[in-house]
Amino acid sequence: MLEHTRLSPSADASTGLQAKRVVDPVAHTAASSPAVANFGDLPDLLLVERTRGRDTRAFETLMRRYNRRLYRIARSILSNDDLAEEAVRGAYFRAFANLDRYEPAGKFGAWLARLAFNEALALRRHSPGTSPQPATPAPAVAAETGSDAEFTRKQLEEAIDALPEVFRTVLVLRVVEDLSGVEVAVCLGLNETTVRTRLYRAQQRLKVEVARRLRAEPFNIFELTTERADRIVAQVFAKLHTLAPVGTEPR
Repeated sequence: MLEHTRLSPSADASTGLQAKRVVDPVAHTAASSPAVANFGDLPDLLLVERTRGRDTRAFETLMRRYNRRLYRIARSILSNDDLAEEAVRGAYFRAFANLDRYEPAGKFGAWLARLAFNEALALRRHSPGTSPQPATPAPAVAAETGSDAEFTRKQLEEAIDALPEVFRTVLVLRVVEDLSGVEVAVCLGLNETTVRTRLYRAQQRLKVEVARRLRAEPFNIFELTTERADRIVAQVFAKLHTLAPVGTEPR
């Protein structure tokens, strides 16, 4: 079982949290070391090891580090905010249950992304009304005047949602999340050539103005709100407290 520690706000943008107290000697050593200002400074592999030792601060740091990426992956497949959140929670449950099986041959973020991708696909298969949307002409994007920034963002999201899923997910990871072609290939289980082809076709299907605006302002597309991110973390911990940390192989 996990013993959740109390956390306080931190200046670290990637985690937003800093631990107040410790629950094991190893964590105490790192927390008191001047080389580690907070858990957000620790690399993934060290956080994974601490999570294996049931250090909840480490697992929370990992979740907050990858929440947005996993949410955008799930959202690009499901086209539904709440289902995307559910898929992210499912990915974290599966990751924690199978953490002892994780091999650090590849990036931990890519492993998590693959779990989120699989969870989203499973939800789409089993949830009514989440079948892939048919390809439709992408809407034009109106000129932004400062007061219609939110409207423009919605139009960009609608244009992306109108793409077939195989193009949509690659576009989100490459353009919005700014991952490399190699990283996207690992996350989605594709080869790099396929990633390049799908990205090209996705951009070709978008109207010229839509593609230009997306390249210029990609970072608030399918954004994960603070409220939603906090809810994901809280609900994951709530469930882990009620379950024994035993799971099945990742799909």
